[in-house]
Formats: sequence, C-alpha cells, structure tokens
Amino acid sequence: MPPLPGAELVQTPVQLYRYLLRCCKQLPAENIQRHYKHAIRQNFKVHADEDDPERIQQIIKRAIEDADWVLAKIFMNKVYFGN
Repeated sequence: MPPLPGAELVQTPVQLYRYLLRCCKQLPAENIQRHYKHAIRQNFKVHADEDDPERIQQIIKRAIEDADWVLAKIFMNKVYFGN
C-alpha cells in the first residue's frame, strides 16, 4: 500500500500532524482511530521543544514510515483475512 498522497510534501511538524490525522481516517475501527490519534498527540507533546532541524526531519521521516507500516499491515489483514 503506497503512502497517502502528500507524504512527500511533509516538511514541518504541523504538516506531519495533519498528515498523520488523515492517515487515521484510513483505519477501519473508531477505537483504533482514537488510539492512534491519542498516540499522535502524545508524541507531538513529547517532541514539542525539539529545535534541531536535522532531528525534526528524522522524526518526520520515521513517523511517516511508521504510519505507512500500520496502514499496510491493516490493508494486508483486510486482503488476507477479510477484516
């Protein structure tokens, strides 16, 4: 499953936050969506004081990769198990 459109445009923490919330909309169940939205908010709070541009880009890259992995896993479960 390819990343959602727009992943290549994410450059700032605010753009990342919006992208990840859009990813949550792809999740199948409301409780799963709530779980990941909560995790997104918590991670933004943890990293709110980060000011190193290189580290911010590392965090953005890793967050997009993680979101893509979660969406791919859920997509594969739907394909193989019909969930």
